[in-house]
Amino acid sequence: MSAAPVVIAHRGASGYLPEHTLAAKALAHGMGADFLEQDVVASRDGRLIVFHDLYLDRMTNVAERFPGRARADGRHYCVDFSLAELRTLRVTERRRADGAGARYPGRFPAETGSFGIHTLEEELEFIRGLNRSSGRQAGVYAEIKEPDWHERHGIPLGERLVGTLADFGYRSRDDAFFIQCFSAGELQRVRSRSGAGLPLIQLLDKGADTSREGLSVIAAYADGIGPDISLAWPDNGLVRNAHELGLLVHAYTFRADALPEDFSTFGELVATFVGLGVDGLFSDFPDLVLDQLGR
Repeated sequence: MSAAPVVIAHRGASGYLPEHTLAAKALAHGMGADFLEQDVVASRDGRLIVFHDLYLDRMTNVAERFPGRARADGRHYCVDFSLAELRTLRVTERRRADGAGARYPGRFPAETGSFGIHTLEEELEFIRGLNRSSGRQAGVYAEIKEPDWHERHGIPLGERLVGTLADFGYRSRDDAFFIQCFSAGELQRVRSRSGAGLPLIQLLDKGADTSREGLSVIAAYADGIGPDISLAWPDNGLVRNAHELGLLVHAYTFRADALPEDFSTFGELVATFVGLGVDGLFSDFPDLVLDQLGR
């Protein structure tokens, strides 16, 4: 596969600025990331927004802004709010699951700054502008988030995401983009509807079938895999087997402030995966990965 792995800014330069804000994407672009990631969910009125979670609570002031709008589980879901309502929210650094402070305390101060939610179209337009003004091309890397959930709410998320990307010129493997998803069924549906041209990545989390047989199934409909780093290290042949089946390997997530227990430095972590031969690295700190790669 590729000799030099690509660097994918995980939710933008999210180690430095709140994730999926335009500021985080601008910083990642300026750092030289090869791709900028977009997690895509939908609003109540079917607009595609760039946001990681199905619910808003860990990243915004939704409970304060819209009291009484939570579901029975206490959460405020993106799909329950119109785009106009979502635009009134203030985005902050990600909080811990229990709400007691920031998930990564050393990052951008929580509950500060002026950041908001934007649409996928706005982000694609923003990246197009940065590519033009800088003369450096950064690709996009969009994820179809929880497609079955959205389907139950009457929103064909994958179909709309593919259509939006196409509207901005992202149509084939020559157009510097990837589409990723954890749902094998959704990727297979996208492939059957859109043909062989789209570059599709099957995301794999802990517990996924990474046997050669499992990878061969993926190779029938996808161009690559996006494994959690714990699936590839300790080395069990995952990268080698994937390459032998013609699959790219884009591993996630490389965080300088959350090292796996086998590694004492971020440089050691990156060097190990480069040595394994991965084709891409998702990182909250794209500048540090680029430094490690000598770029």
